[in-house]
Amino acid sequence: MDQYRNSSNLNARVNLHRRFSTNAYGWQRWVFDQLDLPPRARILELGCGPAALWRENLARIPPGWDITLTDASPGMLEEAQRGLAGQSQFSFDIMDVRRTPWSFGDASCDAVLANHLLFHVPEKAPTFAEVRRVLKPAGRFYATTVGERDLTEIPALVRGLDPLLDSWADVPSSFTLENGTAQLAGWFATVTLRRYEDSLRVTEVEPLVRYILSVQPAYDADLERKVRARVHRAMDAHGGELCMRKDAGIFICTRSEEASTAKVANPS
Repeated sequence: MDQYRNSSNLNARVNLHRRFSTNAYGWQRWVFDQLDLPPRARILELGCGPAALWRENLARIPPGWDITLTDASPGMLEEAQRGLAGQSQFSFDIMDVRRTPWSFGDASCDAVLANHLLFHVPEKAPTFAEVRRVLKPAGRFYATTVGERDLTEIPALVRGLDPLLDSWADVPSSFTLENGTAQLAGWFATVTLRRYEDSLRVTEVEPLVRYILSVQPAYDADLERKVRARVHRAMDAHGGELCMRKDAGIFICTRSEEASTAKVANPS
């Protein structure tokens, strides 16, 4: 996808969340908290982007973790490498999860992570099959996504400005907090959903404009003007502040029932 050639569009979205989220305990830190893994573990992340999860939790990573970061975008992977330069626990591999089989051995990983990735994968069955294949019997699959209520105020705000902006919510709908369990249940012994409580309180026009335009990289000056005007009017109508619901979370899947039992015995 052109919008993920590098992290510029992604950073526009991250910036809005970082500056205006009401939950002071950040998303990447919360996701890291959910990783219940042994002191020595081999970890594979699919679609790592600029490696924000690891960069924001660098001091918390156990020295015995061996982490492979993959992404289909060479630009994203280069940024991940720069951000983790000198960190010997990490290796990097250009890989498109849609092209199977992957170059990882059977039962070779203690954990596989997919952070806001699966709604970009049209045919998920081959991906789930590969995740199961590379996981050890006691391994876990961690998959984050959003729910149907996530930032629904934005599609309403931009409706009618541009056909691509009108389809804002179409991509995430293929794998959400509401339908993810049913998709994962056929591949994993247990599936647990945990939600992250948060919302946005946006008080500046430009960060929201940049966020909206990040999903339409080919926008022109006319569309930018229309989006800015629409956001200005909405913010003025709401006393200079736009409040939006966020709905995100993580699925924690175990390959075997034994892994689920171990999780109960050693809660995070």
